[in-house]
Amino acid sequence: MSAPEKRIVVVTGGAGGIGRVICRTLAGPDTRIFFTRYNPADTAGVAAAETIRQVAEKGGSAVCIQTNVSEAASVADFFKAVLADSGRIDVLVNNAGVAKDNLLVRLKEADWDQVLAVNLKGAFLCTKHAGKAMMKQRAGRIINITSVSGVLGTAGQANYAAAKAGLIALTKSTARELAPRNVTANAVAPGYIETDMTAGLDAALRQSYMERIPLQRAGTGEDVANAVAFLASEAAAYITGQVLHVNGGMHM
Repeated sequence: MSAPEKRIVVVTGGAGGIGRVICRTLAGPDTRIFFTRYNPADTAGVAAAETIRQVAEKGGSAVCIQTNVSEAASVADFFKAVLADSGRIDVLVNNAGVAKDNLLVRLKEADWDQVLAVNLKGAFLCTKHAGKAMMKQRAGRIINITSVSGVLGTAGQANYAAAKAGLIALTKSTARELAPRNVTANAVAPGYIETDMTAGLDAALRQSYMERIPLQRAGTGEDVANAVAFLASEAAAYITGQVLHVNGGMHM
């Protein structure tokens, strides 16, 4: 008897932060994970190696491919490698993102372009490739990591909020287009989550966030990853076009 097919999962931006936690949470003996990284400063791939190690600890396997999700050719090469290896894609998590914050009137055009290119165009390019494979399979899960900023707006984050709001619209359009082929598309919208990025915020700003959260604590990467795992599971087979808010009540 042949071994059962592994579930093939793609996670963009899986070398650290929430992306790494998502990879670890989805990992298991029945899952093979492909994730992207794009950090020219980490030439040795130390961060990616740590994600691979954590996936292996759960009995899974992971492959990292250096990819710039904002460049069409780079994304095409990534998905070509995934399909050549495994022949299918069961789950896509569009997690890769950057932030270049500033007040709107001071925001540089280059910072607007970069944030929109990575956070929104990147998700479009990846969804386009994965969606084609999923349509042929007549099965698949697409999960976009948006943000509470894309729902409420955030002062000093016009570019980031616009990209994350665009992700919500992309999710809904994708859900409508791919539903006839049994492919679902949903979004997870984290609120204030403890990450390396938020660890650098000053105490006053952190306190202002806490005062807006009814549960009176910051979220964790696991809180976000568990929501992703649910939407990627068979338990969510009849859920599509939805935004799952993971924010401790910051937005209701």
